[in-house]
Amino acid sequence: MKKQLSQNWLISKYWLRFLIIILLVIGVFFRFVNIDKRIYWGDEVFSSLRISGYMQSETREQLSNGRLLTIKDLQKYQYPNPEKNAIDTIKGVILEDSQILPLYILLARFWVELFGNSVAVTRSFSAFISLLTFPCIYWLCRELFESSLIGWIAIGLVAVSPVHVVYAQEARAYSLWIVAILISSLALLRAMRLKTKVSWCIYTATLVLGFYSHIFFSFVALAQGIYVVAIERFRFSKTSIYYLLSSFTGFITFVPWLWIIITNPQPEAVTWANAKQTLFASVARWAGIFSRTFFDLGISPSDPGKLKIALIPFILIILALISYSIYVLCRRTSKEIWLFVLTLIGSVGLPLLLVDFVFQKRYATTRYTLPSVLGIELAVAYLFTTKLTSIYTKIWQKKLWSLVAVMVIMGGVISCIVHSQAQIWWNQLPERYQEYPKIANIISQGNKPLLITDDNIIPSIEILGHLVAPKMRFQIVEPKKLPEITNGFSDIFLFKPSDFLQTGIEKIYSSKLQQINDLLWKIRKST
Repeated sequence: MKKQLSQNWLISKYWLRFLIIILLVIGVFFRFVNIDKRIYWGDEVFSSLRISGYMQSETREQLSNGRLLTIKDLQKYQYPNPEKNAIDTIKGVILEDSQILPLYILLARFWVELFGNSVAVTRSFSAFISLLTFPCIYWLCRELFESSLIGWIAIGLVAVSPVHVVYAQEARAYSLWIVAILISSLALLRAMRLKTKVSWCIYTATLVLGFYSHIFFSFVALAQGIYVVAIERFRFSKTSIYYLLSSFTGFITFVPWLWIIITNPQPEAVTWANAKQTLFASVARWAGIFSRTFFDLGISPSDPGKLKIALIPFILIILALISYSIYVLCRRTSKEIWLFVLTLIGSVGLPLLLVDFVFQKRYATTRYTLPSVLGIELAVAYLFTTKLTSIYTKIWQKKLWSLVAVMVIMGGVISCIVHSQAQIWWNQLPERYQEYPKIANIISQGNKPLLITDDNIIPSIEILGHLVAPKMRFQIVEPKKLPEITNGFSDIFLFKPSDFLQTGIEKIYSSKLQQINDLLWKIRKST
């Protein structure tokens, strides 16, 4: 009987791995398919500005002089060019975006220089980096749970996880941050097991990688310190000493950039987080953040309330699954395992929870809670593995948990399919940018169209620059200044014009303005 069970388990084990390989292929496909279809939104425009080596002040000075501009003129400030080098890139980050760590920007610059200037190429760097998530989470599971099967199931969950696919197709540092979190976690556990100088040096190197990948990695490093102290029971052991030396060395390498952040603060970069929100709004926001780990149809705050209400049952089921996974993990594993997962979940999640609920801010976003997402995925991977393979689980229970696992996977696949066909997603601020594709389509229809604006070049005009046809021409002026009259254009539009520009255009063109939507006007010649 025991031999038969062993043979059945062997067969199911191979079938399970085969299915996970299929999920892996699907996950890789969705990380690259239609990678340039969605709008290149504000944050990505800023990433490209940093990659180009130009500063925002330079862009404004060189483009806001009223001369006619082509798409090529705008894209000069979105891609690498001979006029600027990597040093200029670092300089731009230091002076204008100090909270953005330079590692991703520099690597992305080299990637674009190697493979060419396009949205697809710029985003593909994040997609390529995201592929490293698979081996990293597998080896982390091997080190943490001493189980290759949990690693395989974790790979399957991550492969079709909507949140991983979303950030794999965004020209920001989040995929790099995910990899840095996993590598540093793996290196820490390995160093604590081997207790060798080499393993602790490797951990130090992963800390440096993490510190320069994302500013919130500091919370992850702090959580790792709490884990080591708790496991060592506050003793000044050999492991504690090695950890202190490694973390101190890693932190010292980050001090120069920390000083840059302090001396060049960019408070306007997080002004969006100062918006007050009610307790109910905070609860709903956090529920949405965690549910996107496994199911995401792109619903944003600007979508109708009926769509949000329809998602409530799915969100509650996912939250129940997450809660039960953590419960089972804490009940059935050793302190070394469950404490590691809990500190990973709480590393960034707990500070953001406190800020949101105590101070009624809205700092919590999915991109900031990625360490929590990884911890949740580890807990769910352990739950599925134990429920599907344990000899103590009854047949009907295995069937039930098999159905749950299939539903979770299907939810992820459906989410990825919907995301692959969308032109804008919730992470791209649709409440602000959803009209841009429509505007680009309208202004590109003329034979020789011109767009006049006195709005900010970064990001608004550069976003349109990635959407409109090459025949489009732009005329950008500084506030309180009017453009020179230009002839020979079939259609002339105003984009987000000030009252001063609207009044002035009507006078110099002897025309009336027709408002098309909240952002766009068209010049109509007076008869």
